[in-house]
Amino acid sequence: MRRDFGCGKVLAHPALSLAYNFSMLARAASFHASPYLLLSLTAFFWSLNWVIGRAIVGHVSPLALTFARWVVAVAVMMAFAWPQVRAHLPAIRRHWKTIVWLGFWGTGLHNAFAYVGLQYTTATNGVILNSAIPVMIIVLGWAVYRDTITRLQSLGVAVSIAGILVIVGRGDPAILASLSMNQGDLIVLAGMVFWAAYTIFLRMKPPEVSGLVLLVCCGCVGVTLLFPLFVLEMAGVFPWPGRVELRPATLSAIVYVGLFPSFVGYVFWNRGVAEVGSNVAGIFMHLMPAFGVLLAWMFLGERIEPFHLLGIALILAGITLTTRGPRALPEPGPE
Repeated sequence: MRRDFGCGKVLAHPALSLAYNFSMLARAASFHASPYLLLSLTAFFWSLNWVIGRAIVGHVSPLALTFARWVVAVAVMMAFAWPQVRAHLPAIRRHWKTIVWLGFWGTGLHNAFAYVGLQYTTATNGVILNSAIPVMIIVLGWAVYRDTITRLQSLGVAVSIAGILVIVGRGDPAILASLSMNQGDLIVLAGMVFWAAYTIFLRMKPPEVSGLVLLVCCGCVGVTLLFPLFVLEMAGVFPWPGRVELRPATLSAIVYVGLFPSFVGYVFWNRGVAEVGSNVAGIFMHLMPAFGVLLAWMFLGERIEPFHLLGIALILAGITLTTRGPRALPEPGPE
């Protein structure tokens, strides 16, 4: 049973306490700048995001959480990036269609799918399925741009897909055969498609627009797209009720997901990649399923089933095979 998030001593919720402690560690890390620590913290931030997204179910509805997350993220980023944004305004105007296209796929909506999916599935399932994104990127790169896939990479894709099916089918072939999979897992997978598409479309990025400026602009696109969805959610249009509980714990959760997975993790990731390279940095993303499963067990009481272990093993084996090809591991962004 997951612990109550919204009543009693809400500030004592262990997941939020842990997030606060790691935020202090993150501040220290920004000064000492060990690339391995920064990359490990990034994996932790993105893993804890899944746990908080599950813990907050019933207290803040998913589209409200996604909208608030990106409002916080854009506000924080603007404090640092506004001079750059102002300097890049001519380039932003010239390439606004490309920026809107990237923002549609990469900002907000993929998070919305994740948080909606967590209404129906576990954080454990979510973070394990999310770890298959590098393989999905390779598949979409082939489908959209006809990127070359070697035989070894094709084998890796097949192995990772087998891992995804193990998770979605909960290790039972009869569930797959009857098409009675958990809808939350399928919604999470839809969000993965959005992020994978964003990653392959990043080759459209205007060279004169810096990464931070692009992230801010995409964040603004995401807020614009999410606002009407948030309004519709609060009006009761969707199958789940619109809800925002303004408690210290829920506000802390919103600030966390807006600040650390969306901004600090992005900065830490870029700095780590710059120092050790994308291939080495990509290895640290394999920490996400380990962190996520452990955190979900510790703070939500989720059980680790044998099919979880088998699914993790197959997905990571598939990633290992796909990254042995000529391509470098695609650079991920905030989760």
